[in-house]
Amino acid sequence: MTKTILITGATDGIGRATALKLAEQGHRLIVHGRSAEKLEAVTQEIGSAATSVQADLSDLSQVVSMVQKIKASHDQIDVVINNAGVLKLAEPRTADGQDVRFVVNTFAPALLSELLTPILPSTGRLVHLSSAAQAPVDIAALDGKRRLDDMEAYAQSKLALTMWSQDFAARHPDGPVSVAVNPGSLLATKMVKEGFGTAGNDLNIGVNILVRAALSDEFADASGRYFDNDSGRIAAPHPDAADAVKVRDVVDAINRQIHNVS
Repeated sequence: MTKTILITGATDGIGRATALKLAEQGHRLIVHGRSAEKLEAVTQEIGSAATSVQADLSDLSQVVSMVQKIKASHDQIDVVINNAGVLKLAEPRTADGQDVRFVVNTFAPALLSELLTPILPSTGRLVHLSSAAQAPVDIAALDGKRRLDDMEAYAQSKLALTMWSQDFAARHPDGPVSVAVNPGSLLATKMVKEGFGTAGNDLNIGVNILVRAALSDEFADASGRYFDNDSGRIAAPHPDAADAVKVRDVVDAINRQIHNVS
C-alpha cells in the first residue's frame, strides 16, 4: 500500500538515502530541508513522487509555517520520520539564547509531531531519530539557562526526544505509533565526519531500520519504545526514561517551548 511519508533533513545523509529508498518502493515523499538548492536536487532525483518543504528547524515559527503548507496540500500523512539533527555548530545558540541542538533535535520534532497528529491516522507512525548517545537532561540547559558542550547537548537532546516520544505514546494509546530509533552508531553521515573525524559505517544500516520502523508490522506495537539498532532490538533507553518524575520534568520543559509557538 502506497504511503505518504514526510522526512525531515532529507537533503543529506541518512535522510536523503531513506527518502530515495522509500521512493523506490513506490511511496509518496515529502522531503524537508533548509537549503532550497539541495531540496531541488533531491526532489529532481526522486521525481514525480516527491514534493518539498523548506524550513530552518532552529526557528520554530518556520516549523509552524511548514506544517501549514503541508496541511494545505495533504489531507493525510501516514508516516513522519523526524530525522533532522545537529551536533557541532559555529554558533550553537539561537538569538534568544536557546541551544540549537535542543531546538532542532528535540523541540522541532516534538512540535512538528504535535501539529501533524490531526492528519495522522491511528495506524500512522512517528519515527524519531534517537541515539546511543543519551545523557541525563539538565532542565536549566533545556530552558536555555545553561550552556553545554557539543556532545553534552547532543546526548541530552536525544534522551529528551526519546522521553517525549514515550510520553506522546502514553497520551495516544490508540495511535499513531511513536517510536524512538537509534539508527546505528557512527554511520557515514556529514555529522559523524564533522563531529568525530571518521568516515563512518555503512549508511544502509540506518536506512534499512528507518524503512522498517516506518512501514513494517514488527513496529506496529512499538509505540513508546526505543529501538537500538546497534543491538538490533527494542531496548531500554537511558535509565532516566524509566523515572516518571524526570520524564514529566523534561516533557513539561519541552511543552513550555513548543506551546509558546504553536
